[in-house]
Amino acid sequence: VQLVESGGDSAQAGGSLMLSCAASGYSLYTNCMGWFRQAPGQEREGLAIIDSNGNPTYADSVKGRFTISKDNGKNTLYLQMNSLKPEDTAKYYCAGRRLRGRCINLSPTVYTDWGQGTQVTVSS
Repeated sequence: VQLVESGGDSAQAGGSLMLSCAASGYSLYTNCMGWFRQAPGQEREGLAIIDSNGNPTYADSVKGRFTISKDNGKNTLYLQMNSLKPEDTAKYYCAGRRLRGRCINLSPTVYTDWGQGTQVTVSS
Protein backbone atom coordinates (compact mmCIF):
# COMPACT_ATOMS: atom_id res chain seq x y z
CA VAL A 1 0.00 0.00 0.00
CA GLN A 2 1.39 3.35 -0.98
CA LEU A 3 -0.21 6.79 -0.92
CA VAL A 4 1.80 9.61 -2.47
CA GLU A 5 0.69 13.22 -2.18
CA SER A 6 1.72 15.98 -4.56
CA GLY A 7 0.73 19.54 -5.39
CA GLY A 8 1.82 21.28 -2.24
CA ASP A 9 3.25 24.73 -2.85
CA SER A 10 3.34 28.31 -1.67
CA ALA A 11 0.35 30.49 -2.46
CA GLN A 12 -1.00 33.92 -1.71
CA ALA A 13 -4.06 34.36 0.45
CA GLY A 14 -7.14 34.10 -1.73
CA GLY A 15 -5.39 31.81 -4.16
CA SER A 16 -5.96 28.19 -5.07
CA LEU A 17 -4.07 24.93 -5.06
CA MET A 18 -4.98 21.39 -6.01
CA LEU A 19 -3.47 18.45 -4.15
CA SER A 20 -3.33 14.94 -5.55
CA CYS A 21 -2.85 11.60 -3.86
CA ALA A 22 -1.86 8.65 -6.02
CA ALA A 23 -2.71 5.29 -4.53
CA SER A 24 -1.02 2.04 -5.38
CA GLY A 25 -1.95 -1.31 -3.94
CA TYR A 26 -5.07 0.39 -2.70
CA SER A 27 -8.48 0.80 -4.29
CA LEU A 28 -10.26 4.11 -3.94
CA TYR A 29 -13.34 2.40 -5.31
CA THR A 30 -13.83 0.30 -2.19
CA ASN A 31 -12.28 2.39 0.56
CA CYS A 32 -12.95 5.55 2.50
CA MET A 33 -10.36 8.26 1.77
CA GLY A 34 -9.62 11.59 3.32
CA TRP A 35 -7.44 14.66 3.50
CA PHE A 36 -5.91 15.81 6.75
CA ARG A 37 -3.45 18.49 7.78
CA GLN A 38 -1.11 19.23 10.61
CA ALA A 39 0.46 22.56 11.44
CA PRO A 40 3.52 22.78 13.72
CA GLY A 41 2.55 22.36 17.32
CA GLN A 42 -1.00 21.37 16.48
CA GLU A 43 -2.88 18.11 16.29
CA ARG A 44 -3.65 16.49 12.97
CA GLU A 45 -7.00 17.73 11.69
CA GLY A 46 -9.49 15.99 9.42
CA LEU A 47 -10.57 18.23 6.54
CA ALA A 48 -12.54 16.22 4.04
CA ILE A 49 -13.39 12.60 3.41
CA ILE A 50 -15.06 10.79 0.56
CA ASP A 51 -16.67 7.40 0.84
CA SER A 52 -16.55 4.54 -1.63
CA ASN A 53 -19.73 5.83 -3.28
CA GLY A 54 -18.28 9.31 -3.74
CA ASN A 55 -20.17 11.06 -0.96
CA PRO A 56 -18.11 13.81 0.71
CA THR A 57 -18.00 15.12 4.25
CA TYR A 58 -16.23 18.33 5.19
CA ALA A 59 -14.95 19.96 8.33
CA ASP A 60 -16.51 23.34 9.06
CA SER A 61 -13.11 25.00 8.69
CA VAL A 62 -12.96 24.19 4.97
CA LYS A 63 -16.60 23.79 3.95
CA GLY A 64 -17.34 25.93 0.91
CA ARG A 65 -13.65 26.44 0.14
CA PHE A 66 -12.22 22.95 -0.33
CA THR A 67 -13.57 20.18 -2.56
CA ILE A 68 -12.59 16.53 -2.32
CA SER A 69 -12.92 14.28 -5.32
CA LYS A 70 -11.50 11.08 -6.71
CA ASP A 71 -10.88 9.35 -9.99
CA ASN A 72 -11.38 5.64 -9.43
CA GLY A 73 -9.90 4.79 -12.83
CA LYS A 74 -6.70 6.66 -12.02
CA ASN A 75 -6.84 5.60 -8.39
CA THR A 76 -6.17 9.19 -7.44
CA LEU A 77 -7.67 11.39 -4.75
CA TYR A 78 -7.83 15.17 -5.11
CA LEU A 79 -8.32 18.20 -2.91
CA GLN A 80 -9.15 21.46 -4.64
CA MET A 81 -8.42 24.32 -2.28
CA ASN A 82 -9.83 27.77 -3.02
CA SER A 83 -9.89 31.04 -1.09
CA LEU A 84 -6.77 30.01 0.77
CA LYS A 85 -5.99 31.65 4.10
CA PRO A 86 -2.71 31.93 6.01
CA GLU A 87 -4.19 29.60 8.64
CA ASP A 88 -4.37 26.89 5.96
CA THR A 89 -0.58 26.64 6.17
CA ALA A 90 0.24 23.08 7.16
CA LYS A 91 1.47 19.74 5.94
CA TYR A 92 -1.34 17.97 4.13
CA TYR A 93 -1.81 14.22 4.17
CA CYS A 94 -4.08 11.80 2.42
CA ALA A 95 -5.20 8.71 4.24
CA GLY A 96 -7.50 5.77 3.82
CA ARG A 97 -9.41 3.20 5.77
CA ARG A 98 -10.78 -0.08 4.53
CA LEU A 99 -14.44 0.70 4.76
CA ARG A 100 -16.93 0.27 1.95
CA GLY A 101 -20.03 2.41 1.93
CA ARG A 102 -20.87 5.46 3.95
CA CYS A 103 -18.11 6.95 6.06
CA ILE A 104 -18.34 10.30 7.81
CA ASN A 105 -15.72 10.09 10.55
CA LEU A 106 -13.11 12.87 10.20
CA SER A 107 -11.02 11.70 13.13
CA PRO A 108 -7.49 10.85 12.00
CA THR A 109 -7.33 8.02 14.53
CA VAL A 110 -9.56 5.72 12.49
CA TYR A 111 -7.51 5.97 9.29
CA THR A 112 -4.93 3.24 8.92
CA ASP A 113 -2.99 4.06 5.76
CA TRP A 114 -1.14 7.35 5.33
CA GLY A 115 0.96 9.19 2.81
CA GLN A 116 4.07 11.16 3.67
CA GLY A 117 2.44 14.55 3.23
CA THR A 118 2.91 17.64 1.11
CA GLN A 119 3.56 21.15 2.42
CA VAL A 120 1.17 24.03 1.77
CA THR A 121 2.22 27.54 2.75
CA VAL A 122 -0.14 30.48 2.40
CA SER A 123 1.13 34.01 2.80
CA SER A 124 -0.92 37.12 3.44
